[in-house]
Amino acid sequence: MKNKNTNELQTTLKKKSFLVRLREEKYLQIMAILGVIWMLIFNYAPMYGLLIAFKKNYRITTPLFSIDFLKSAWAAKGGFNHFLNFFKDDEFVHIMTNTLGISIIKLFINFPLPIVFALLLNEVRNAKFKKFIQTVSYMPHFLSWVVLGGILTTWLGETGLFNEILIKLGVLKEGISYLAYPKFFWTIVIASDLWKELGWSAIIYLAAISSIDQEMYEAARVDGASRWKQIWTITLPSIAPTITIMFILAVGGLMSSNFDQIFVLYNPLNAPRSNTIDIYTYTTAMRSMRYSYASAIGLFKSVIAFIMLFIANQITKKLNDTSLF
Repeated sequence: MKNKNTNELQTTLKKKSFLVRLREEKYLQIMAILGVIWMLIFNYAPMYGLLIAFKKNYRITTPLFSIDFLKSAWAAKGGFNHFLNFFKDDEFVHIMTNTLGISIIKLFINFPLPIVFALLLNEVRNAKFKKFIQTVSYMPHFLSWVVLGGILTTWLGETGLFNEILIKLGVLKEGISYLAYPKFFWTIVIASDLWKELGWSAIIYLAAISSIDQEMYEAARVDGASRWKQIWTITLPSIAPTITIMFILAVGGLMSSNFDQIFVLYNPLNAPRSNTIDIYTYTTAMRSMRYSYASAIGLFKSVIAFIMLFIANQITKKLNDTSLF
């Protein structure tokens, strides 16, 4: 009986403390509620449209919330016909190779380099020079891929800047159009993505480095630790959780090959190496008007991305006890 009364008292106190905290944090709670409402409207409500992937042949003129849409025929084989057709498509292996090839190379090259850049930038002691390097490295991020695509197309053309430099150095006798050759496409995509996002991606690591207790560095210097030793034993372990979270997110994005970038650099000549799952989905929906088929491809991509995210999350949780969920 005594235990029962104690439990009831604890429950009452918890309810009161929750109500008190809710009243004290009412403005913060209102902001949080607005965020939840926004997420429900723009992130969860549109998921109703996933039904398109299971319909036989959706027409864009049919409203999603109409009776005609609900009564329209489902795709064959239990609604999964479009998914099966995509797996059987002659382009499937080719598309997945391009998508994962570009994304995995970006993961191995473009993911660690911002970390290295942040570590090196943190070691710069000249404040003016450091700010100059930061400004120069951040600037390309604020240019859209439409603008950068035009710049790259010009630079990589037959009479572009890149060819002029190589001709003057004696590497080439005459200019070539690099975007017309599939063998150059992946290199162009990876290098241009690094150029655009290197400085911006380093910001979060610089922020993590700035939060490290400076007394740790002072103690290390007293013990005679070199700069390299300080980076290896203090800086990297301190920002490891941040690196882990960013790595999980990067793995979750392997199925997305940066549509904007590839779309502006894509042309029929480099299609063998540039036709990724995003480009294929776009052309299927916008040019062929096969909306149900394109929706099925998009849903497939999202499911695979979630599986990759979940696996990466579980692995990092076991390795260093850091995870998203």
